[in-house]
Amino acid sequence: MANNPGAKKAIRKIAARTEVNKARRTRVRTFLRKFQEAVTAGDATAAKSAFVEAQSEVMRAVSKGVVHKNTGSRKVSRLAAQLKKISAA
Repeated sequence: MANNPGAKKAIRKIAARTEVNKARRTRVRTFLRKFQEAVTAGDATAAKSAFVEAQSEVMRAVSKGVVHKNTGSRKVSRLAAQLKKISAA
């Protein structure tokens, strides 16, 4: 348990940051799910617009420090590969 004021403040800051990061991570997952639903439906135009939004959201999470840079790049790369596959079909 934290004993000094600095440690108590650090605990409060960590709790607040955790809440914000949870919300951001959930938002990213929502956009990824929308993209997956468009791909599953086979709708290339909806998938394209969902990809743009998902890519933006993933990169925003990277810039905010919620997701590591390489993780974000990997996710976007895989989304782009899926989009390319559905567009070609």
